[in-house]
Amino acid sequence: MSSDPSHDQEQPFVSHLVELRDRLLRTILVVFLLFFGLAFYANEIYAYLAGPLLKHMPTGSQMIAIEVASPFLTPFKLTLVVSVFLAAPYILYQAWAFVAPGLYRHERRLVLPLLVSSSLLFYAGIAFAYYVVFPLLFAFITTTAPAGVTVMTDISKYLDFVLTIFFAFGVSFEVPIFTILLIWTGIISRESMVEKRPYIIVLAFIVGAVLTPPDPISQTLLAVPIWMLFELGLFFSRFFKRDEGSVEEGLLLEQASNIAHRPDGEG
Repeated sequence: MSSDPSHDQEQPFVSHLVELRDRLLRTILVVFLLFFGLAFYANEIYAYLAGPLLKHMPTGSQMIAIEVASPFLTPFKLTLVVSVFLAAPYILYQAWAFVAPGLYRHERRLVLPLLVSSSLLFYAGIAFAYYVVFPLLFAFITTTAPAGVTVMTDISKYLDFVLTIFFAFGVSFEVPIFTILLIWTGIISRESMVEKRPYIIVLAFIVGAVLTPPDPISQTLLAVPIWMLFELGLFFSRFFKRDEGSVEEGLLLEQASNIAHRPDGEG
């Protein structure tokens, strides 16, 4: 009895789509469960987020809502974003579980630690922005307001501003991961990265100027950590240096293991 080769090739593709759908549904379910659990505390979450600004606003001033639905929708928008942030480890795990079967053994040993460390670095970037950058930034902004101008920020505009800063610092704190991957994949050597250090420092300050508001405090507070994190990635990259000989040996062992586990009659 003959089998249709095109049908045999179609089956794995369909199974991958089904698995991807299932993992996406699980991810969405976890995010919405977190959202429904936190929705009761939406106003408290927003008040906590607004804390760094409220502490530095002049006496008698307060935040305002210039849109009709902002007092209701803005806290829930923040709660949804918080739910996604909290679910990030689970989302990354689902992504890892989906692609892991297609990776070689030596690649799996590298990717999993990088996924974990990238999550921690992203959270560290957000925490750094909230606890270090915001107090200095808002103290600077509120004290430089022209005479006769009362600082009263719209709640939705404030949320958009804060999320932008969070994203900028979260991504910028991934610099060690980017550095390690560039060196490990062979795109650029570690020695070449060391030689280009002055250019990278200048690039860090350019990124700080682009991703943050036009004030020297937030720009410097983003540029300096990018530089320090680059040095950190440069240090750890020596432990992830790509060894072509060991990689080729690992690929041969992986192929031999796959052949040994094939059913009789295949290959």
